[in-house]
Amino acid sequence: MKIGIFYGSSMGTTETLANDIASIMGIDSADIHNVDSVSADNVQNYDCILLGCSTWGLGELQDDWYDFLEALKTQNLGGKKVGLFGTGDSEGYPDTFCDALGHIYDAIENSGCEFVGTYEPTDYSTTYSAVCKDGRFVGLAIDDSNESELTASRTATWIEAIKSGF
Repeated sequence: MKIGIFYGSSMGTTETLANDIASIMGIDSADIHNVDSVSADNVQNYDCILLGCSTWGLGELQDDWYDFLEALKTQNLGGKKVGLFGTGDSEGYPDTFCDALGHIYDAIENSGCEFVGTYEPTDYSTTYSAVCKDGRFVGLAIDDSNESELTASRTATWIEAIKSGF
């Protein structure tokens, strides 16, 4: 299964997370794409796409994601596995923590793709933002500012969840 990572990052945290995920999963650097400089057409080169976005303001997408998401919505994602990952601030913005993942999920939910890597958020202090649907996080939600000591274990748990979805 060919895996591509597509991310948007303003401060570098989501970019670092994308690279960490790639390293752990053995994904080549040529398969890691910043959404500010790649066409959404490139998702067609992959069986599984991992989409990473930080959350800004009161639950908004990272700036580069707006155009990319509009283009992504026009892609045929039928049969593709999609995993979501992102970063946010669970302490300062608990009600919008990693909401960007929920927005991406909602935008492509009916595209024919199959989401992988959803999980029950057992070690999170907040679970009532848009990243949580029916008691499960739609993707990996990381707060590297306030809970950095949990980043490695949360990432490892999520990677196992997406692998079981392959």
